Amino acid sequence: MENKITGHTRLAALFATPIRHSVSPMIHNTAFQTLGIDAVYLAFEVGNGGLRAAVESIRNLEMMGANLSMPNKIQAVDYMDELSEAARLIGAINTITNENGKLTGHNTDGIGFMRSLEDIEVTPLGKKMTILGAGGAGTAITVQAALDGVEEIAIFNRKEQFFPKLQEKIARIAKSTGCKIKLHDLADTEQLALDVAESEVLLNATGVGMKPLENQAPIQNFSIIRPNMAVCDVIYTPRETKFLKEARLRGAKTNNGLGMLLYQGAAAFEKWTGQEMPIDKIKPIIESI
Repeated sequence: MENKITGHTRLAALFATPIRHSVSPMIHNTAFQTLGIDAVYLAFEVGNGGLRAAVESIRNLEMMGANLSMPNKIQAVDYMDELSEAARLIGAINTITNENGKLTGHNTDGIGFMRSLEDIEVTPLGKKMTILGAGGAGTAITVQAALDGVEEIAIFNRKEQFFPKLQEKIARIAKSTGCKIKLHDLADTEQLALDVAESEVLLNATGVGMKPLENQAPIQNFSIIRPNMAVCDVIYTPRETKFLKEARLRGAKTNNGLGMLLYQGAAAFEKWTGQEMPIDKIKPIIESI
């Protein structure tokens, strides 16, 4: 189907910097075209300095909405009329919807990860997860997992100067969601082994495993990984990190970050259009990056 620009064509966008490498325009424009939606998706090089004006353009130009990536996810929170529950707890957004001039900030990263677990036939709802890393990705996944009904989450992070602030944030998330969430020092290998032994899912939400750390893993003792558990990584380049390789060799189900990337975009698309993204058309694009 040929996608023609008309006087009724609506705009969705991505505001980030750097941005020219992004596959998001190809993903969303393919989805629009496949479903016959009169809309286009463009990427704009926008940093913190121009973010307020860019966000206002969503309202002024009657755009469908926008995606945000670094370095805009936290600052954009201040420019929203409303936040989803997940976005409020996370403190960062990656998707904006425009409903008759009302801008709502969402965070679909956690939605993307939780849906990606379906691809390996894993559900941690009512069970326990262990997450390595309490940064942006780790927090987004923690919040969504808690909101979805994961019963308990053990988080491990390096004990640096911001550790007390992380503890306060995790405590607020636990109180708001009713999920049992505890933050531990990643160096506490004994506690890590205990929590992994009780977990349905072990997730690496750190950058350890991608360049220049592609020969490293966030844990050293791989014997704590069980054959009947799921081991996941938010990293997708390389496709199989050392962490995932060691887990696969021990018989665990493994999943890299491509599924999370796919489904977080699908969640944004659905919020803008009310339609499901045609996953069968989009998956090959994601897998080619």
